[in-house]
Amino acid sequence: MQETIEFNPIGYFKCDAEYKHDIPRQGVFNQNRIGKIILNKGENYEQGLRGLEGFERIWIIFVLNRNNSWKPIVTPPVPTATQKRIGVFASRAPYRPNMIGLSCVKLLAVNGNEIIVDESDLLNDTPVLDIKPYIPKADAFPNAMAGWVDEQVISKYTLTETELFQKQNSFLQKFAIDLFSIAKVQLSENPFNIERKRIKYNDEQTEGILSYRMFRIHFSIHDTSIELEEIRSGYTLEELDDPSDKYNDKEIHREFTNQFQPK
Repeated sequence: MQETIEFNPIGYFKCDAEYKHDIPRQGVFNQNRIGKIILNKGENYEQGLRGLEGFERIWIIFVLNRNNSWKPIVTPPVPTATQKRIGVFASRAPYRPNMIGLSCVKLLAVNGNEIIVDESDLLNDTPVLDIKPYIPKADAFPNAMAGWVDEQVISKYTLTETELFQKQNSFLQKFAIDLFSIAKVQLSENPFNIERKRIKYNDEQTEGILSYRMFRIHFSIHDTSIELEEIRSGYTLEELDDPSDKYNDKEIHREFTNQFQPK
């Protein structure tokens, strides 16, 4: 008879990332996107944090609560010539039998029952099961072989912004929307691998449109650099006049459109 094991979250992760497209495939690629773990009160968890502030990095063990099924075979984000599909246990894909995630993040501060971190790949309201310190002499093996990952060929691109894009993005940041960070996650590595990205290109693949929720980021490609040209609303003017609001975001789009796409 199989034993049933139950776990209770010690707290929840809080950040501005609500969708999987908001985060990179690894947290180390998500710099300057601050988040925090808020531990449950009344459990003496604050005492369990004593001494943690001296570490630069910590492990977070969490629940992949946005998934409701697992897959034995998955497609890696950057497949190799010989490894198009791999077993889930040879990957860090979130489609796991027990929905348990593990991430090494940068520790910034410990304030009471809150742990402030950077370089995370967790979504908002992710349940946290445990926290452990990262110890380099025990956890780091820089010369270890990494199987199919060692065969990956990753093309890197630098991102630049037009003055218009900067103004538009600055305007949206008032609503906690940072489309430069989203574009960096989606476009700085292998931008033409669109299997997991909402991107459309022209025939010459010199111009493209990256979709994020109902916003559209127009960009152009020049050798190994990508210029973010402008942001446009994915709603038509007629749709914005319609009072129905499935995604609860039309008021933001109305203000954005009035500012940058006047009738």
